[in-house]
Amino acid sequence: MSKNLEKYNHIFMTNFKKSEEELSELKYRKLPAWDSVGHMDLIADLEEAFDISMETPDMLGFSSYEKGKEILRKYGVEM
Repeated sequence: MSKNLEKYNHIFMTNFKKSEEELSELKYRKLPAWDSVGHMDLIADLEEAFDISMETPDMLGFSSYEKGKEILRKYGVEM
């Protein structure tokens, strides 16, 4: 597992109190912690961890754990 993927997973596990095995199932608004406030906290943590600044359409399109990896690749973050 790459360092970036480890970091990405850690952010999700910390923010949403989920195990690594549960991550691939995570989708925005499908669990109580991933509401609009949880979403902005997640985005802020990811931006800080990967030293990026996401554009608004990407923040809004960040709808799942899997989609997030795709979006981060646009910013040069390889998983």
